Amino acid sequence: MQEHDKKEQVIRFWSYAETRQALPYFRAVLHSVREHWIDKQNHGCRARRLAGLPRPDRKVLVELAEADRQADEAQQELDAAIGELQAIDVFCIDPVRGQAIVPFMYGDRPAWFHVDLFGDEILHWRLASDPLETCRPLRSVGA
Repeated sequence: MQEHDKKEQVIRFWSYAETRQALPYFRAVLHSVREHWIDKQNHGCRARRLAGLPRPDRKVLVELAEADRQADEAQQELDAAIGELQAIDVFCIDPVRGQAIVPFMYGDRPAWFHVDLFGDEILHWRLASDPLETCRPLRSVGA
């Protein structure tokens, strides 16, 4: 049996103060994520509509190629914006709503702050072991 190399990934845990200070940056990147996701969806929908037309003429084929190119470009921009967040261990959970989670430690347990493109503050938090719908109040982490 061959042993596989295991890469250990270290996740940065943010403090509440660091997360609050970085909120303008998070919102700017989440705005980019949202816009590129919407662009990708729009161009992809247009491409699918054009591809479904019976007997497309040259003009339709050119429009289809352009819609495909724009969808690919939007996907690349989306990937870059998501990668920018992931590089600092912040994870987009909903590109349309512009929501992300930021890891922190609650005592000796991993947890997540929930941030939002449209909010000026951190929304709430949850333990990593909590169900996804759990929303704990910030006062319980000393905020």
